[in-house]
Amino acid sequence: MTHPADHGIEAPDPTDPDRTSVLTLRGALKTFGPVVALADGTVELAAGEIHALVGENGAGKSTLVKILAGVHQPDAGEFLVAGQPVSFRNVADSKAAGISVIYQEPTLFPDLTVAENIFVGRQPKGRFGLISRIEMRRRAGELFDQLGVPIDPDRVAEGLSIADQQIIEIAKAISLDARVLVMDEPTAALSGVEVDRLFAVARRLRDSGSGILFISHRFDEVFGLCDRITVMRDGTYIATHETGATSVEAIVREMVGRDIDALFPKTETEAGDVVLRVSGLTRPGVFHDIDFEVRAGEIVALSGLVGAGRTEVARAVFGIDRYESGTVEMAGRPLRRKDPRAAIDAGIGFVPEDRRKQGLVMDLSVERNAALTLRHSLARFGLISGRAEREAAETWGKRLQVKAGSPEHAVSTLSGGNQQKVVLAKWLATDPKLLIVDEPTRGIDVGTKAEVHRLLSELAGRGIAILMISSELPEVLGMADRVLVMREGRITGRLDRAEATAETVMHAATASLEASR
Repeated sequence: MTHPADHGIEAPDPTDPDRTSVLTLRGALKTFGPVVALADGTVELAAGEIHALVGENGAGKSTLVKILAGVHQPDAGEFLVAGQPVSFRNVADSKAAGISVIYQEPTLFPDLTVAENIFVGRQPKGRFGLISRIEMRRRAGELFDQLGVPIDPDRVAEGLSIADQQIIEIAKAISLDARVLVMDEPTAALSGVEVDRLFAVARRLRDSGSGILFISHRFDEVFGLCDRITVMRDGTYIATHETGATSVEAIVREMVGRDIDALFPKTETEAGDVVLRVSGLTRPGVFHDIDFEVRAGEIVALSGLVGAGRTEVARAVFGIDRYESGTVEMAGRPLRRKDPRAAIDAGIGFVPEDRRKQGLVMDLSVERNAALTLRHSLARFGLISGRAEREAAETWGKRLQVKAGSPEHAVSTLSGGNQQKVVLAKWLATDPKLLIVDEPTRGIDVGTKAEVHRLLSELAGRGIAILMISSELPEVLGMADRVLVMREGRITGRLDRAEATAETVMHAATASLEASR
């Protein structure tokens, strides 16, 4: 594959009105029976630009991406690739037209090597028509050199990080001569270093003439990486802006159709008695000598870089993972180790980081998921009626304003934000004394984030103790009464709300362990 930059040609300026369009979708309509999933899907992607597509969950972004990928066919609208009308019957047609979608969680063949994954189904042939593994490795190496990322083509895919898997998918796209790359929430599971590497690759591709459509809920990424921003709301195109000519506030206003008065509606409360006390919690190689307390009505944030051990501590407290020494006490009573049922009975609720794999049963209905934690109390002679589940789920489902076509629909049909609300409803139905929330707003839109933050503040106001794990520094600073910063399995900073700033938190998260003692 050759790019303009390979021949000394300057990549097109995406702000130029005469820029070259590599992809245009105008007025796309997509319905599923009576449901209008996309009323006006419109986006124009130029060669040599990174273009953000933003909107709340349910805005129509996913449907638009599936049209670009050939998964769905639009019922109406205009679709052009490199200025020529196209009509995709399937994913293969989309790939043949030079469009590649890089998903949040790539699906590589784990038993194949990196090179085999890139060229699966189209391996280069050598003598006698046999697969040439030498040529396959050579081509894979050239692709990684082009991307500026050192990945061993002979490495087996199993065990690779999500970040490396995404780079492999990008290499595969380049090998297919893709001129349009769609990156759908690519940074959700990446560390800061991995995000920086992915962005370096994206900029390299942009500078070589590719067009990149970047979908993210993280405004720092959108404004730091993208040249233009297209906003969608309720399945409809709203506007496109040059990034330097707009602001986060303006984009949020267009996304939600109103001003977000307070993304972090923190209500000041007076902390009560100690609900959770963790003393000397240690698991060699994972976390060491963890001490902290959470009081009634208090939001305590566990902050730090990805891999610092925050989630592991939370899972140990709840009894999912083991620990070698130390104690966990609820209201002064020690909890048995590795016993989630004992934690639940003591009044702990746990909203995990991965809601789809750990927080929900995706094929079950909304009401059944919301009532999962109550099944013991709802059972009569070993049987649970659908009516009992429905009534148990209704209270928090209504209070959290879960948007679902029907409580009987599978939870997999809901948007990410509404799925998170169902996980919260499941645990709030147990009337917890302590709620552990791990990345409570990851992957959900700004409007729903504000709703979740408001709910956490209300729960604290009712006297519930909250332990919040978050990688989003604005969320930590906006919602926490106290911040505990972790690095390499140890607590390296303890900050009151007044002391917690971006600088103090990041210093504690990155400073050497010796300096923090």
